[in-house]
This record gives sequence, C-alpha cells and structure tokens, in this order.
Amino acid sequence: MEVFVIPIGRDRNELYCEPASDAAPDEPTGTGLIARVKYRVLSLLHAAEHRHLHGPSERDEPKGFFGRMQDRMFVWAAERIAEQRLLWNLRGRADVVISYPQDMTFEQVEGLVRSELRKDYERHRRWTVIDGFLFVLTSVALGPILLLIPGVANLPAVYFGFRTVLHFLSMRGAAHGLHGVRWIGRPCPPLDELRDVATLEPAVRDQRVHDIAARLRLQHLAAFFERLAV
Repeated sequence: MEVFVIPIGRDRNELYCEPASDAAPDEPTGTGLIARVKYRVLSLLHAAEHRHLHGPSERDEPKGFFGRMQDRMFVWAAERIAEQRLLWNLRGRADVVISYPQDMTFEQVEGLVRSELRKDYERHRRWTVIDGFLFVLTSVALGPILLLIPGVANLPAVYFGFRTVLHFLSMRGAAHGLHGVRWIGRPCPPLDELRDVATLEPAVRDQRVHDIAARLRLQHLAAFFERLAV
C-alpha cells in the first residue's frame, strides 16, 4: 500500500491513497445483528464506490422521486468513502510506503501522519459511541413505535447503524496505523509541484493537477485535490 502526502497550499498537507480494490465484500460469517448490519453497510459502500468510480449503469439511472433519492444517497456515501478511504485501507497492513514532497523530511512526515491518526482515532471513537447508542435506541427502544409511522419504518436505525459501522472501521484503521504499521518513506519529486498549484486560476490549476496525477498514475487525485483546494 502507498500513501501520498499532498501539499494543499504552502503550509497545509493532506494524506491520500487510491482505492485499493473493487471486490465486493464477503458474506457475513456470523448470524448476529452486528454482522448483518456490517455486511449491509459494506455492500452499500461497495456499490457507492463502484458507482462513483465507474458511473451508473443503465439500470441504476434514477427514476422518479425514489430514484433521485437513491442517487443522492450514493453520492453522499461515495463522499464519506473518499474521506475515510485511507483509514479503512490501513486495517491489516504491516508495511506502508509514504511518498512525500522533497521539501519535507521523513521525520516531519512521520510526525504529520501520527498527529493526523491520533486526531482521527479520538474523533471516530467518540462518534462510534454516540451513533452506537442512537442505533440501539432507535432499533430496540423506538423501533416498534417507528414501525407504526408510514414511510419511516426503521430508517433512523439504518442511518445510525450505517454511521456506527463507518466510524468503527475508521477508528480501527487509525489505531492500526498508529501501532501496527511500519511507515517507509519515499521522496516523490512531482509532489513538490503541487505546493503552489492551489493559487492558480481554476482552468490552469486543473490542467496542472491532471498532468501531475497522470505522471504519478493516480487516477482520482485530481478530484481529491480540487475538493480540498476549493
């Protein structure tokens, strides 16, 4: 696995990695509620990621109100995936290559990585507890009541269950990145060119970023950079 330190302006750096796999999640091995919820969430994330990277198929084109709502749901899920892809991909990794601009030292990069992972761990641990509590509340305590409301059913429980799994996976990835990964530094000259790109006019900036992304063979870097720079 390779992670890139992306300069966004003179004094800001963000961590980035490309999608690791387009494989669908495995069927759950357990029969409990948590295993089923996790599988449903991972299946939704896989569908959203596939749709985001490859575009909707003809059968996925939105039809009517519910089709448009589904399309918005996939866009929202794809954005959450883009934000947390690095943390999820860290789980189970032993060695990770970190590529960084030449105007930084490996000590600076390693400090940046650990600082970001510590903040991510604390934030996702807090939200795992909060959303987990709300999931139990809406599925067990309020579930029978919500089922009586037309059009609502168990949507609140699904929503909080979805968020709980997202934050839990991110928390596990951050913890593994801090304690289970050996970071290997690699200076990457093309990344230096991104340092001042954010100040350019949009059309020029887009062309420069696409050129650098092509040289680094990072298919989705341009979209990531544009979202953060703007």
